[in-house]
Amino acid sequence: MATKVHMEALSPTMEEGQLVQWLKAEGDSIASGDILAEIETDKATMELVARGDGILRKIFLDAGGTAEVGAVIGVIASEEEDISGIEGVSAAVGAGAPEPAEAAAPAAAAPEPATPPAPPATPAPEASVPAAPVAAGGRVKASPLARRLAEEMGVDLSQVAGSGPAGRIVKRDVEAAKAAGVSSPAPSAPAWTPDEAEYEDVQTSQMRKTIAKRLVTSIGPVPTFYLTVDIDMGRVMDARKSINTMLEKDGLKVSINDIVLKAVAGALRQHPNCNAQWHDGFIRRFNSVHLGVAVAVDDGLITPIVKHAHLKGLTQIGAEVKELAGRAREKKLMPEEYTGATFSVSNLGMFGIHEFTAIINPPEAGILAVGGIEQTPVAVDGEVVVRPRMRITMSCDHRVIDGAQGSRFLQTLKGMLEEPTAILL
Repeated sequence: MATKVHMEALSPTMEEGQLVQWLKAEGDSIASGDILAEIETDKATMELVARGDGILRKIFLDAGGTAEVGAVIGVIASEEEDISGIEGVSAAVGAGAPEPAEAAAPAAAAPEPATPPAPPATPAPEASVPAAPVAAGGRVKASPLARRLAEEMGVDLSQVAGSGPAGRIVKRDVEAAKAAGVSSPAPSAPAWTPDEAEYEDVQTSQMRKTIAKRLVTSIGPVPTFYLTVDIDMGRVMDARKSINTMLEKDGLKVSINDIVLKAVAGALRQHPNCNAQWHDGFIRRFNSVHLGVAVAVDDGLITPIVKHAHLKGLTQIGAEVKELAGRAREKKLMPEEYTGATFSVSNLGMFGIHEFTAIINPPEAGILAVGGIEQTPVAVDGEVVVRPRMRITMSCDHRVIDGAQGSRFLQTLKGMLEEPTAILL
């Protein structure tokens, strides 16, 4: 019996997916569980697996095309089975799908030449280079991580032989090719011409589409207000220096951001009204703190989650954030790793941003925007001194958090950061 290949919901918020590349071609034998294609969701690049056995008889959506969740993008069936009645996604849905070819008029028969043409000269043999595996649509078969690594290392994927499933190029192949001296030709600078286009339209990625949709559901419908506090970070900086001295023998370090996240988790435990979500008809308050940490990626922003952050130490939080951020940039996060946050933190201080406001990610009721630490003149005991100060701004959903509740949370957080030993209480 024929098996329809559907565009599956590979993330909880996915409404449509973009087909990055097929890893199987029409006519290939397929076993249930085989990886058929790579799909770009709203958050990551995921693998689409086969749900049946047989032959990949038909591909309806080409690489680069998009389709709604549930749309049929291919068919797996036995060689003799009739699949003419199965309709797939239309070319209009898939942005990268080709237009249906028009029937070509039969060409007039050309008269035979009086003298048969001489056979072409046989070219001299050249040194052979292992051909890279080519997927349907002419693209080289390679994992997203291998493509990214090849771009960073300057390796020409067309000159790399794959050792992954079905000859797919994986990370180790790119590293081996780099060690062997395989490189991409240096691109020449394009010459400017007076009639050069003034602009170009770039196709919106699935992540950017989702960001746009979610922001519309936040900044408009959510009644948001903002609270800002100024914090003396002198003792945090001293504490970080002492901690890193103790960790030096183990090759570990903690960052200011790790300490801020730990303090936020501790403050939220004391103020569960802020560790909450808005749902129509009720407010859900959480006993556990699952912190969403905003990470910038090529296509936008994603918030991997540090689960049970209130139970974890500084080194554990730091290692987890680093590992999650790395896989977020490679689009390798699993859905459960970026959904279900109870509160989020966005830190732009490392980019030199002094102060900003962040947009709430529904159904969460709050998000903290962390600015950079700056040497600032302040009055202490009637004298002007220069102290390292940091501003943080909390965006609050007024349906869940009142002004007094948000202020008490920030007072607790400020106290923890100005006296870091309070984090241990």
